[in-house]
Amino acid sequence: MSAPRRLLLVNGPNLNLLGTREPEVYGTATLADVERITAETAAALGFELRALQSNHEGVLIDAIHDARADCAGIVINPGGLTHTSVALRDALTGVALPFAEVHISDVYAREEFRHHSYLHDVAAVRVIGRGVEGYADAVRDLVAQL
Repeated sequence: MSAPRRLLLVNGPNLNLLGTREPEVYGTATLADVERITAETAAALGFELRALQSNHEGVLIDAIHDARADCAGIVINPGGLTHTSVALRDALTGVALPFAEVHISDVYAREEFRHHSYLHDVAAVRVIGRGVEGYADAVRDLVAQL
């Protein structure tokens, strides 16, 4: 049986506000733009993409668990959960799928509390501060490791 040719894209809390939320930090691209960029990059590499955004941690965790059945890897921007969620980390390590952690802004150039990530040491790929194009970079880098 061949490995699945699908990736899961997970966007966490407040990323539904892209395009209008703090455009000086996050730019003017929308979540739809992010999903399109990511899907096009995945397709060019022979992968399908399933995308999910939620403001609810449990919904994100359930989607990560479900990915174990039919995904080869995960691209995730956990938003504020990056800095707070051991449960999200446990879900990602528990499913044992390689994942890419993405942040649109340079979290290290922002408030001190944003410098800590519960995912940094278990992520296969980290893309930070490259804007929404960072999602495409994350897909390419993740697929290269699959």
